[in-house]
Amino acid sequence: MLRAFSHTNGRCVVHHCKCWHHHKSVLAIRREDVSAWERRAPLAPKHVKELTQMGYKVLVQPSNRRAIHEKDYVKAGGIIQEDISEASLIVGVKRPPEDKLIPKKNYAFFSHTIKAQEANMSLLDEILRQEIRLIDYEKMVDHKGMRVVAFGKWAGVAGMINILHGLGLRFLALGHHTPFMHIGMAHNYRNSSQAVQAVRDAGYEISLGLMPKSVGPLTFVFTGTGNVSKGAQEMFNALPCEFVEPHDLKEVSKSGDLRKVYGTVLSRHHHLVRKRDGMYDPADYDKHPELYTSRFNTDIAPYTTCLINGIYWEQHTPRLLSRQDAQKLLVPIKSAAIATEGCPELPHKLLAICDISADTGGSIEFMTECTTIDSPFCMYDADQHIIHDSVEGSGILMCSIDNLPAQLPIEATEYFGDMLFPYIEEMLLSEGSQPLESQNYSSVVRDAVIASNGSLTAKFEYIQKLRETRKSSLCQHCCSEDLHITATSYKEYAQSLNMDKKKRVLLLGSGYVSGPVLEYLTRDSNIDITVASIMKEQLEQLTEKYNNVTAVHMDVIKHEENLSSLVKKHDLVISLLPYSAHPLVAKKCINNKVNLITASYLTPAMKELQESVEDAGITVISEMGLDPGLDHMLAMECIDKAKEVGAMIVSYTSFCGGLPAPEHSDNPLRYKFSWSPQGVLLNTVQSATYLKNGEIVNIPAGGALLDSVTSMDFFPGLNLEGFPNRDSTKYAEPYGIQTAHTLLRGTLRYKGYSKTMGGFVKLGLINPDPYPLLSSTTPPLTWKELMCKQVGIKLSAEYSALKEAVFSKLGKDESQLEAVEWLGLLGDEPVPVADSIVGALAKHMEMKLPFGTGERDMIIMRNEIGLRHPSGHLEDKSISLVVYGDNNGYSAMAKTVGYPTAIAAKMVLDGEINAKGMVIPLTKNIYGPILERVRAEGIVYSTHSVIKQ
Repeated sequence: MLRAFSHTNGRCVVHHCKCWHHHKSVLAIRREDVSAWERRAPLAPKHVKELTQMGYKVLVQPSNRRAIHEKDYVKAGGIIQEDISEASLIVGVKRPPEDKLIPKKNYAFFSHTIKAQEANMSLLDEILRQEIRLIDYEKMVDHKGMRVVAFGKWAGVAGMINILHGLGLRFLALGHHTPFMHIGMAHNYRNSSQAVQAVRDAGYEISLGLMPKSVGPLTFVFTGTGNVSKGAQEMFNALPCEFVEPHDLKEVSKSGDLRKVYGTVLSRHHHLVRKRDGMYDPADYDKHPELYTSRFNTDIAPYTTCLINGIYWEQHTPRLLSRQDAQKLLVPIKSAAIATEGCPELPHKLLAICDISADTGGSIEFMTECTTIDSPFCMYDADQHIIHDSVEGSGILMCSIDNLPAQLPIEATEYFGDMLFPYIEEMLLSEGSQPLESQNYSSVVRDAVIASNGSLTAKFEYIQKLRETRKSSLCQHCCSEDLHITATSYKEYAQSLNMDKKKRVLLLGSGYVSGPVLEYLTRDSNIDITVASIMKEQLEQLTEKYNNVTAVHMDVIKHEENLSSLVKKHDLVISLLPYSAHPLVAKKCINNKVNLITASYLTPAMKELQESVEDAGITVISEMGLDPGLDHMLAMECIDKAKEVGAMIVSYTSFCGGLPAPEHSDNPLRYKFSWSPQGVLLNTVQSATYLKNGEIVNIPAGGALLDSVTSMDFFPGLNLEGFPNRDSTKYAEPYGIQTAHTLLRGTLRYKGYSKTMGGFVKLGLINPDPYPLLSSTTPPLTWKELMCKQVGIKLSAEYSALKEAVFSKLGKDESQLEAVEWLGLLGDEPVPVADSIVGALAKHMEMKLPFGTGERDMIIMRNEIGLRHPSGHLEDKSISLVVYGDNNGYSAMAKTVGYPTAIAAKMVLDGEINAKGMVIPLTKNIYGPILERVRAEGIVYSTHSVIKQ
């Protein structure tokens, strides 16, 4: 049927045909306005013709930039019209402007939103607000997960043309005229046939022997076997080429025929090998790519003139080339060709890389910026510099344009339209304002619907989560629409980016601190956590409260083999066990190459493992809690800032304590347990060393520490005391404050605590030595009987006699005796089974001194740092941290230890912390993010400064 059209004010006059008012549905092809180079369309005139013959109305927004002329669309039955509001389906290639969106319509285009790309989130918000149904071509995949709509082939074709043009310029800059000089950029040709002819002409000259001998045989390596690689090879075939196996590349690069060029297609098995045995197992690689490395840098790259890269890099998979590889490859070498005067040798073999993947920081690590059609080339040199818009200088010529198919717009449009057309009718027949569930879509289209009726569809709800929780770690790179992922679900897609790859964490211990650790880590649904503990009831409570948590009831210390098996199955271990258990745990982590985090001190026993940790290539982070942990971070933040202005550190004191809130300090010790009871008790009999006014002070172990108590009056209303804690002087070097005349770290308690604990020391109750009479294999002892033994009287002695003997042992101190009686240590209650007396006392006191329902604890930390400025002025800087526990939530101790530990664990899992060996949080790249993130958890500190003349 013949149709003739005239157009007036957007209206058409139709002759010899049915009136358009009886059309089925209306489709609109929108104008592309995102880039000056975007001349493509999603459908060609031949597709429009078929649609109009089927009875559909097709509107085409006018555009003088579109490569296919408007008259061809009119001839096919389309209507050139600015107003496309009548359409039920609006199709384009790239994103439309937000202000041009029409509510409640079906839209199809490359949205680039599936990774929560920041640049396109405002567009997505507007689509949701206007209740638009968004169909993304990138997510249209078949049952195998392969994309059914893409421009891939034409990215390869255009990329190959461009790099041949670039090689001509590069060779010229190096002093060589070559036949490649007659090849232009892809967009300079009307179509690929013209480009092929230009490449053939260059090939004819090569076959005549017109390639300079000093250049040597040229080798081209194509990575990947998909449409991109095939498109590039199609253009390469216009040259006098010979394809060889990768292992033959070395030979032909040295002695090949100068009248031809050589190519090789690189698959995974050609360069990927397992680290441990040098083998390649495709099934194993798919499961564990991190266990493999690439030999491309040593086996292929040294014999490659030009690399055409068409593979999409995935996190934790081996790169083709790293920055270090580039430095080695760019070292000048002597070629096989004989240079003559005026015919300079090439500086190195690898001259050019065409990264069609446009995957910044990906398989070509040093390709950190995409180039453009306007400025297609840059130079990357061995000193890690990028020289933009240049083909001169030393280094590798780089071409990494991210919209290559736009250079061959007519063929790309027809190619793309052929793939899209089978799905157009079902898109057209749907109504954007109706619920998605009521639409008759195939799985290919349905699974590509990102948003509908004002909400993200179930499959893409993760985008909002990514925006909220993973913004800082998103892979924000310049991705080519031709090489985007082919996953049929977010799970598959995110695994390719290591964003949804399940990360496995083993948490050892289920005590006070475990709650915040689990709460923080389980915010990420991609983290699975196993909690191993001897406390069955605590395990049950944790698994009920938190998702993605599996409980293992075991004594990890007594069952080393089981512990090793558990560690092996995880990516990271967090140990909340007593510090004495950490060396054992660390050895298991070393053997299985698993990272480890603890909140405890880096003890000498742990330091002994430093070389083994480094050899294993793992990260072991210690001192990642409150004290040690936040104390280091707050100190280093202040110290680093002081040094930035040239100030000198002249003194440093830090005191920290976990206490009951004042209203709950209602017992003789003025203390209740919010962390390991045994650790609290043992801390009172440790030795201590500190620096005061330039002199070293040593306090021996065994209880003398409790005689070194001083009053702390920085918060007078709290009536605090403090005593030194371990060896403070060892922090002079790691803190970088060797100039300080005073260096003291200590523990805070309410006044009276130290005196009471001193009584327990006198009675021999803070004794960590083995005590067989308290084992499970001996008859149980009562506290009265144990105390009789401790004071040296008969077990059958009367209560009054025991009390008098104890009172005497305490030096007639009534307050100390009161505490002993209050705790029931003179009564008939059984002593808990334990390895030592202090272990038994810890269990007993844990039962006697818990936080009751509705009671809260308190953390106090106070750092005081003296600074001398270059002007000579002194500054006293104080940093105060006070945190209260939640009445019905987490204790202050649990929060201030658990959250830093969990944050550090997350940073290791996400690759933010990648230092290998023994690590403590003294550097800005670690303490900076942690201090920022703990503030978000309510752990807030204040600073105060006093300047002295």
